[in-house]
Amino acid sequence: MKRATVFVALVALVAIGAFGQSSALITAAQKEGQLTVIALPHNWVNYGEMIEKFSAKYGITVNELNPDGSSAEEIEAIKANKGNTGPQAPDVIDVGLKFGPEAKAAGLLAPYKVSTWASIPDSVKDKDGYWYGDYYGALAFEVNTDIIKNVPRTWADLLKPEYKGQFALAGDPRISAQAYMTVVAASLANGAKNPSDVSKGLEFFAKMNKVGNLVPLIAVSGTLASGETPITIEWDYNALANKDTLAGNPNIEVVIPSTGVVAGVYIQAISAYAPHPNAAKLWMEYIYSDEGQIIWLKGYGHPVRFNDMAKRKVIPADVEAKLPPSAAYAKAVFPSLAEQTAASKAIAEGWDKIVGANIQKK
Repeated sequence: MKRATVFVALVALVAIGAFGQSSALITAAQKEGQLTVIALPHNWVNYGEMIEKFSAKYGITVNELNPDGSSAEEIEAIKANKGNTGPQAPDVIDVGLKFGPEAKAAGLLAPYKVSTWASIPDSVKDKDGYWYGDYYGALAFEVNTDIIKNVPRTWADLLKPEYKGQFALAGDPRISAQAYMTVVAASLANGAKNPSDVSKGLEFFAKMNKVGNLVPLIAVSGTLASGETPITIEWDYNALANKDTLAGNPNIEVVIPSTGVVAGVYIQAISAYAPHPNAAKLWMEYIYSDEGQIIWLKGYGHPVRFNDMAKRKVIPADVEAKLPPSAAYAKAVFPSLAEQTAASKAIAEGWDKIVGANIQKK
């Protein structure tokens, strides 16, 4: 690279600041004064700290919609508020991988490439910047061991009579990415050759429902702690964060099963109808900065820029030490977008007919 080019690049880096947020973008975002997010529980990959630090850093109020909402509900919120600039219109979304291309095709997303764009793997980003991966994890059993003394270690264990009325999904598999990926994992554990074949997973949950082990409620921290749903399956970052929050009241054990380990990436995007587009861009710059990515890592979610940061040795040792051992993820399967799309369609069409359990919020 020629010296002149290097000089221009360095000047540009100084101008955009440490994280790529230009003073012009910060000023424009602060003028808007608010950012509206949706479906971001504070204990989900440490979003509580992310929201708090973003708001404090820039003096922007964060309006939080439907913290326990699903990916499908996030998309519907954009559709329902296309002409609405009020507090019910989300600026940004955090959804399962399959929802990105669908939302882009429907004209619901606005393109924006963050300054750390180059360090986001090509396999988990839209080439035009309409959506990109933010963090990933693996599905894990989360068990209230004050009630469940014999902790399940495999998917087959979950069919044992001792778990009657004890297990619940952490979402509705017909609309929730976390829940339909759970069906994918069960299918792989029961012999499916690829993630798009969910027939064995649907059969597994049909058996679980028939023997009475499946409770038709969406498991949340409260139902886990109370013993109403003492066994559930969540992304490891959710389960580990919940364990920290409960702090032994009750005691929680998090288990990566020995078979049927499924990992998945979530994605971030800006609404094409965002009432606060500059605040949305600034949010994206912050969460994809080293600072933001480490906040996710503290919440047990592997940030999408993990490899880049590890290579540059910027990950705090105490944060990395709290993560599960890498060996637990050795057999993890990362379903492709096409496989996820096929799986979610088959589950949405077959769940009621094959499983027959209407999973609902309490």
